[in-house]
Amino acid sequence: MSKMGISTLNSYHGAQIFDTVCLNRDVVEKFFTGTPVTLEADGIEEIEVSTLARHNAAYETEEPKLDYGGDMKFRKGGEFHAWSPHVVRALHKFLETKDYEDYKKFSELANSQHPTFIRHLLTYRKAEKPIPIEEVEPEEEILKRFVTGGMSLGALSPEAHEVIAEACNRLGMKSNSGEGGEDPKRYWTIKNSAIKQVASGRFGVTPTYLASAKDIEIKIAQGAKPGEGGQLPGHKVNEYIAKLRHSQPGVTLISPPPHHDIYSIEDLAQLIHDLKQANPEARVCVKLVAEHGVGTIAAGVAKAYADIVQISGAEGGTGASPYSSIKNAGNYWEIGLMETQRMLMENDLRDKIRVRIDGGMRTGKDVIIGALLGAEEFGFGTAAMIAEGCVMARACHLNTCPTGVATQDPKYRAKFKGKVENVMAYFRAVAREVREILAQMGVRSLDEIIGRTDLIEVVRYDEFPGSKRIKVEALLEGYPEDRPRRCLVERNDNSAPNFNDEILKDVLPYIERGEPFEKEYEIRNVHRTIPTKINYHIAVKYRDEGLPEDTIKLTFRGTAGQSFGAFNHRGVTLKLIGDANDYVGKGMWGGKIILVPEGVENTHENVIMGNTCLYGAIGGEMYAAGRAGERFGVRNSGATAVVEGTGHHLCEYMTGGIIVSLGEVGYNVGGGMTGGHAYILDESGTLEHKLNYSYVYARRLVGEDEIEELRSLIERHYNYTGSPRAKEILSNFEEFLGKFWKVIPLEQCKRDPYGESDVCEVEILSR
Repeated sequence: MSKMGISTLNSYHGAQIFDTVCLNRDVVEKFFTGTPVTLEADGIEEIEVSTLARHNAAYETEEPKLDYGGDMKFRKGGEFHAWSPHVVRALHKFLETKDYEDYKKFSELANSQHPTFIRHLLTYRKAEKPIPIEEVEPEEEILKRFVTGGMSLGALSPEAHEVIAEACNRLGMKSNSGEGGEDPKRYWTIKNSAIKQVASGRFGVTPTYLASAKDIEIKIAQGAKPGEGGQLPGHKVNEYIAKLRHSQPGVTLISPPPHHDIYSIEDLAQLIHDLKQANPEARVCVKLVAEHGVGTIAAGVAKAYADIVQISGAEGGTGASPYSSIKNAGNYWEIGLMETQRMLMENDLRDKIRVRIDGGMRTGKDVIIGALLGAEEFGFGTAAMIAEGCVMARACHLNTCPTGVATQDPKYRAKFKGKVENVMAYFRAVAREVREILAQMGVRSLDEIIGRTDLIEVVRYDEFPGSKRIKVEALLEGYPEDRPRRCLVERNDNSAPNFNDEILKDVLPYIERGEPFEKEYEIRNVHRTIPTKINYHIAVKYRDEGLPEDTIKLTFRGTAGQSFGAFNHRGVTLKLIGDANDYVGKGMWGGKIILVPEGVENTHENVIMGNTCLYGAIGGEMYAAGRAGERFGVRNSGATAVVEGTGHHLCEYMTGGIIVSLGEVGYNVGGGMTGGHAYILDESGTLEHKLNYSYVYARRLVGEDEIEELRSLIERHYNYTGSPRAKEILSNFEEFLGKFWKVIPLEQCKRDPYGESDVCEVEILSR
C-alpha cells in the first residue's frame, strides 16, 4: 500500500498510477482505458492462450501439481532468475582466477543464456572495419563513468560498505553512501564514499558529510520502490548504526515518501540549490524511477540546475527491503531512459545534464546498450555485492547474511571475506569488455556512441517465441534530428548573482583564522539558503567540530527566502529580525538560529516562518518568537527548538532532540516519532485530539529535572528573542506549568518512570 506513498485504498481506485508492459495498445484502450502503454507485445489472443494454459495445468491433467514458484528465491525448475546460482558461481570463479577468459564466460551466461531484460533483445552493430583496441580510450576513462548503487551502511555491514568504497576510489569510480550516513572517520580517506545520498529521511546528513562528497544524490525514488523511501529493520539497527543515523538502537528506520519536503519541482529545485551551497564543488544528481512520465520530470530536473539525472530500473532493492517492496514495482530502465532521452532532446536540454542509469547492470554489453540509448554514466549495485562475496542468499532483510555482506550481526560479519582487489578486478573486466566492443564498433570512445540508436540492432530468440512479439523497435525511433545527444557542459549551474558569495567574501578570512566576526545585512525573500556556503568552508577546515560558540554572528533584517540557516554549523549564530519562508534550519548541525519579528506584540498569534522548518536537523538551537508552519521538526535528530505554535505534523519521524511549543499545535503530533521529546502548552485543552497515539503519549511534567529543563529553555528563548509570550509564561510559571504536556514516544515508554498511570498519579494522554 505504501509503494507510492498513498495511504488509502480509495486513492488507488481509478488513479491509473500503473504502467502496462507488453500489452498492446488496443487491449489497453479497451480494457484499461487511459493507462500508459510503455512497450507493446501481446493482444487478447495471447492473453487467452496464457489463461487457458494455466487452466489446463490445473484441470486437464490426471495429476495436477503446483509449480515450484521460485519468485523470491531461486528454485530449480521454477522461475528464471537473472542472478541464478550458476551465473553467480561463474562470476565468483573469475574472481578466484582473475583470468579474463573466465569473465567472458560469465558475461556470455549473463547476456545470452535467457533473455530477461529489454536490452537482451538489443545488440550493437559491428563495423565493417574494426579498429585496434589500442586506439580506444583507456579503461581509466571508462571507469570514471561507473558508480555503485545507493546501498547504505546499515543495509550492508561496515566491512562490505568500506570494501566497495575503497575499490571505487582506487579505480577512479564513485561509490554511493546510501541514505544511512557514514562514519566521519572515512571522510577524505581512501574509504570515503564519493557520492553522498540525501534521501527523504536525511539520516546522518551533516555539513561535513556533504562537504566530503564529489557527487550529492537526491533520492526522490528508486526503481524497486518508486515512492516508498528506504527502510531498515530494527534488528539491523545496532548501537553503531543508530549513532551514525542519530537514532535509537533496535528501532525500525523508515524514510517517509518525499512528500515531506518536496511537493513540487520548485521544492526540488530548492533542495538542489541548498546542496550546491552546502558543497559548491560537488555535482548534484537526482535519482528518479523508470516509469511513464519520467521524461517530463527529468526535464524539470534539468531546468532546476541538477548536473545529473539518474533513471533507476526495477531490479535491485538489496540490503534491507522487504519482499513486498521489490516486486511489481518500477519499470525497466530501458523504457525510462528512452523517454528521458527523447524529452531532453525535444526541449533542448540534453546538452545541459548528464544521464545515469542503474538497475541490473552486469556486463560491458549492458554498458554499451545503455550508452547507445543515451546514458553517460552507469550504476552497479547487486554486481558489486557479488564481487565481494554475496551469494544471493536473499536473507538481507533478516540480518543473517551467510557471507557477512548484508548484516550487522557480529557472528555473520566475522564470515566476511570480501577483498578490495576482487571488486576492482570485476570492474576492470567490465571496462575491458567495453573497450573491446568499442573496437568492434570502430569507435574510439563512449562519447561517440551516446544516443546513437541507429547503431542498435534487434535480436530475436527462436526458443522464446514471446521475444518475437515484443515491439522493441519503438524504443529506437522518434528522436529529434540535429540535437545534442549528450551533455556538453561540466556543470549545470545557475549563473544568477548569489548573495552567499558576498557574505562568504566577508566571512572567509575569519573562518580560516578561527577569529570572531560580526556583521548585519539586509535580506529579501529572493535570497535563498543564506548563509549556507560558509558552512562548507567551516566543515572542510574544522570537520564536525566546527568553531567555538558564537564565533560567527550574523544579523539579518527583512524577509529571508527559503532555507535560511540550512545545514548551520557549530559556531555560527544567525539572527533574523523579520520573518522567513520554508525550510529554516534544514539539516542544522550546530550553532543557533534566532527569529524575532519587528513590531509584533502577540507573537504566538503570528507566523514567523514557513513549513518544514528544522527538517532533518541533528543539533544546534532555534528560538523563534512566533508560530511555525506545518511539519516542524520532521526527522529532528537532536536539535533543541522553542517556537510559539505550529501547524500539523509536529515532530513527525523525530528521533532525538527537544521541541517546546508555547502555543497551539496542529494535528498528528508525533507521527512516526521514536526519540526525543516535546513540551507543548495546551491552553485550549485540545491536545488530546491532536496526538498520534500509534507513536506517542503525553503526560504532565513530573520532577524538578523536567520542570527545570522547560523553565530554562523558555528563559533562553526570552533572553535571545525578548518574546512577550515567554515573558508572560515566566512571570506566571506555576499557573502555566499545569497546562504543559510532555510528549514522549511509545518507544521510550518502558524507560519513562512516569509512563504507567497505575504506578504513580500522573495525568496521561494515551489511547
